[in-house]
Amino acid sequence: MKIGLYFGTFNPIHIGHMIIANHMAEFSDLDEVWFVVTPHNPFKKKSTLLADNHRYQMVSRATEGYPKLKPSNIEFTLEQPNYTVDTLIHLYEKHPKYRFSLIMGEDNLQSFHKWKNYEVILKNHEIYVYPRVYEKKMESKFQKYPKVHFVNAPIVEISSTFIRKCIKDKKNVTPLLPNTVWQYIDEMNFYR
Repeated sequence: MKIGLYFGTFNPIHIGHMIIANHMAEFSDLDEVWFVVTPHNPFKKKSTLLADNHRYQMVSRATEGYPKLKPSNIEFTLEQPNYTVDTLIHLYEKHPKYRFSLIMGEDNLQSFHKWKNYEVILKNHEIYVYPRVYEKKMESKFQKYPKVHFVNAPIVEISSTFIRKCIKDKKNVTPLLPNTVWQYIDEMNFYR
């Protein structure tokens, strides 16, 4: 089984995340996409970041009814600060029959060479890249690398930061969130 790992804080998960993940699951050779919820870094202060369990709960609710999309809290049990290369090793130990690939935006590919042990990741894993609109678009040194696949996924310009600000400003953001996620945010009185 080939699993695409989509890492993020998902604070909150929104329809942009869902569109990209579903597109990867349906229109690439990935069998499933796992949303890997990144834990709060204990060395960083970020007051707008909800507790790990709340963000995981939102991802769980968002992925209900999507058999190819799964929530993952694998990083919650790993030592902090954690690096993607360590998560991949841990996942392989837990699921030796699965093949894990990374899903990332085109903008993240630009700084991929700064990741811890990026060469090891590239040697052992495929990377699925979705397009992003960003300034300073330049050719990545990984552009022609055989394990890097550019997927013509829809470009979705929605950010969790924008959604949090809108909720705080009492704007209606329900079209930008899966219904179950909005219900949870509303019920828990988050981001206000």
